[in-house]
Amino acid sequence: MARRVARDVPGLIVKFGDYPLHHGGVGAIRSLGRLGVPMYAITEDRYTPAAVSRYLRRAFVWPTTGTEAPERLVEGLLRIGRRIGCPTVLVPTDEEAAVLIAEHQGVLGADGRFLFPRVAAGLPRCLASKQGLHELCSEHGIPSPATVFPRSYDDIAAFAETARFPLVAKNREAFLRRSRPAVHGTTRVATREGLLRLARGWGERPGVILQEYLPREEAEDWIVHAYFDAESAPLAMFTGVKMRSWPPHAGMTANAYVVDNPELADLAVRFVKQIGFSGVVDLDLRFDRRDGQYKLLDFNPRMGAQFRLFESESGVDVVRAMHLDLTGRAVPEGEQRVGRRYVVENIDLPALLAYRRSGYTTPHAPARASGTELAWFARDDLRPFFTMLVRLVRPGVRHLFQLWRMWRIGRRADRSTG
Repeated sequence: MARRVARDVPGLIVKFGDYPLHHGGVGAIRSLGRLGVPMYAITEDRYTPAAVSRYLRRAFVWPTTGTEAPERLVEGLLRIGRRIGCPTVLVPTDEEAAVLIAEHQGVLGADGRFLFPRVAAGLPRCLASKQGLHELCSEHGIPSPATVFPRSYDDIAAFAETARFPLVAKNREAFLRRSRPAVHGTTRVATREGLLRLARGWGERPGVILQEYLPREEAEDWIVHAYFDAESAPLAMFTGVKMRSWPPHAGMTANAYVVDNPELADLAVRFVKQIGFSGVVDLDLRFDRRDGQYKLLDFNPRMGAQFRLFESESGVDVVRAMHLDLTGRAVPEGEQRVGRRYVVENIDLPALLAYRRSGYTTPHAPARASGTELAWFARDDLRPFFTMLVRLVRPGVRHLFQLWRMWRIGRRADRSTG
């Protein structure tokens, strides 16, 4: 693998918003850095885990919120590109970065300054939009949960009269989730009264969708990570099953396994070909045992935070596949390493406690892992792990307590309405 990669073409981790404890960016820095690729990253400050990685050549300190004018963000990227001084592969780690790159690809790709997969300019924004994704699923026959898109409080009140609870509320659009978030991530709503109470704070134009809840006892969470070339052909394809997420059943992957699932891979390949997407994808699907369908919940048009779960026998992950393809190298073929486990140390412990209380199980998870990839700890790159611990202690404990409290309130509400 190291002999194949273009070591004279650096990579740049692109992120907008304030989330310094992002293990996906650290994973991408390590993945390409271990092959000798010079790595750069946009960071909130000089003391984030990504900024202190031994595999990072330079951190460009640029605090952003994700609410800045696109022109300002583009100019900032161009300024960083001039400092790097050579063609650079862009590695977006959030929807806002992926959308911005796609919508300004003419400027960012001029003179070969930045390398990235070319797509229809509006496609990543559509995929990152919960409404846009639902409409694409309906158009192309891809199963997804029943969803409504209220435009006013009156719409929500009318819907609540006949809605089946519990249901799920999500922010409708990328970028708007930064400036005017309706909810803090995926939120389970147990009762009509709870929905109306939340909705009073969403303003005249609620930027939210309301989605069918797939009961945890009748469902199983799956993930697909892949890289598709300019013809929407998969050059790297991986499938896995989530054991735990945080917050439970609705948040970031905390623990997962690589599991072969040809049916799921075929569904992803068919959908990506139909919409004509090129690049890295991170898909979240929930298998509904009631009707035997995989229902697409999220289509992230960028690298997923847990992408290092997946690696082929030839040493390829989705970030390496993208770098190889964009620099004109062949991507080595190879089967995925089945049975590998991925653990995000700082969120898996509270997730484990929550899942044990709920009694939720994952039937397709292997009984034993063939190997474990930790999100933060790496013997050859220790500083990100210890930096994460230092930054986690005070705000992290407070944040985890708040999430735990919200989850316990939801559990009590379920019991009271059950």
